Amino acid sequence: MRKILFASSEVFPLIKTGGLADVAGSLPPALCDLKQDVRLILPAFPDAIKAMAKTRCMARINMPQGEVKVLMGNLPGTQVKVWLVDYPPFFDRQGNPYTGPDNKPWHDNADRFALFCRIIVEIAMKRTSLKWRPDIVHCHDWQTGLVPALLSLEKNAPSTIFTIHNMAYQGLFPYSTFLALGLPQKLWSFKALEFHDQLSFIKGGLVFADQVTTVSPTYAKEIQTAEFAYGLEGLLQYRADNLSGILNGIDMDSWNPESDAYIAEQYSVRKVDAKKSNKKSLQDKFGLPEDPDIPLLGIVGRLVYQKGIDIVLQAIHELMKIPVQLIVLGSGEQEYEQALQKFFNQYPDNMGVYAGYNEELAHQIEAGVDIFLMPSRFEPCGLNQLYSLRYGTLPIVRPVGGLADTIVDATEQNLEAGTANGFVFTGDQGWDLVEAVQRALVLFSDKLRWKKLQLTAMWRDYSWDNSAQEYVRLYALTMKAHKTRKVRQKYDDHARLDVKQKVKKPDAG
Repeated sequence: MRKILFASSEVFPLIKTGGLADVAGSLPPALCDLKQDVRLILPAFPDAIKAMAKTRCMARINMPQGEVKVLMGNLPGTQVKVWLVDYPPFFDRQGNPYTGPDNKPWHDNADRFALFCRIIVEIAMKRTSLKWRPDIVHCHDWQTGLVPALLSLEKNAPSTIFTIHNMAYQGLFPYSTFLALGLPQKLWSFKALEFHDQLSFIKGGLVFADQVTTVSPTYAKEIQTAEFAYGLEGLLQYRADNLSGILNGIDMDSWNPESDAYIAEQYSVRKVDAKKSNKKSLQDKFGLPEDPDIPLLGIVGRLVYQKGIDIVLQAIHELMKIPVQLIVLGSGEQEYEQALQKFFNQYPDNMGVYAGYNEELAHQIEAGVDIFLMPSRFEPCGLNQLYSLRYGTLPIVRPVGGLADTIVDATEQNLEAGTANGFVFTGDQGWDLVEAVQRALVLFSDKLRWKKLQLTAMWRDYSWDNSAQEYVRLYALTMKAHKTRKVRQKYDDHARLDVKQKVKKPDAG
């Protein structure tokens, strides 16, 4: 049994802004099922404290900012212990954990997450009253990037793994922030935290972690190129021997059409026709004509360039001519939100738009639509295509990242082989998406072939079982390599001392 400290800035169902929370909420229980001793740690955001219901103070740590408490509870519905880093001046803020009411990053994000990282280091080095020391600290995204860097300065530190969920978010701050944080000067180097005269939190993980992972095999290759690495491709190429991609799984209990309490009628792979009731319910919810034969398309996600929402907007006029119905759930950049509202006003009988995020509605969309649009320009792993497959909703995607690893295009050859589970297109223009939709609708009109596609999609195992086992193997490899490095370092230290003692001072005069 290994002791793993799992560090993330968000964890579902405690607090969520994206896929990181889903992974942090579902991978630790899967690891516990494999007999790993996992503790989750995240900031004590108000929503997280409220969702945990019961917490108790386990430690008080004196830091330059003041006293920091460590609260403990359980991840709802599991036996996984959760530690909340409680420092109200930094974390007692409602809403998004990273941005303020103006949708701009909090001015003190560097201070907030640097403190979070330092508390993780104190716990990892067993310098608190918590009677538990991890063998491995598993860090996620830039908010935890300083942890491997700071632990590299400690003697007998635990192993570290750093997982990239999205290279587009790197935690970049000016040099003045590096000075204000009081970080050791030796970390200000292009071989450490410096990136074009800026402080880069993510480089702390990429440079100093024993192993670096990302969330799909294809994305692990993509981030070694200039197109996907945002200037860090050289570093990632250098670390290629310690870089791997492990595909995300999903919480098969939360996302299960057989038991989903959010949807109008539960269904299964043996009762897939009941999916039609969910389509009818969704059409009714958005005031759309209740037509079982009109194709219903859905989108759930952030309205940002990465997700290809601009491709969808380019395609809407042509899609409405087919015709189809389209339901969108999401929020993001103002220009995209406004454009969707404009199209909704123009096509009220064919479109439904919900600005924001709603977990219940996300489930209803996955269960109710026929086709899920996910034309991402890049997608580290993607979870919504996996939810869609689980619900017999066929995705239309671009072949990037985890989408390339999970969606098999419905070509004639793949249809005959029984492996097809969606539709893939390579362009990045509106007409490319329209063409993919039209290709999908040819099969949609053939009910028997469409149902076969649905069943292929639903039969596959999308659980964390296989991926969690890969992480366990990686933990074992990391600890072995880390131990070897420590032994080698100890030997090198002794050798240097030996040489120093044998060197004679030159004779005077």
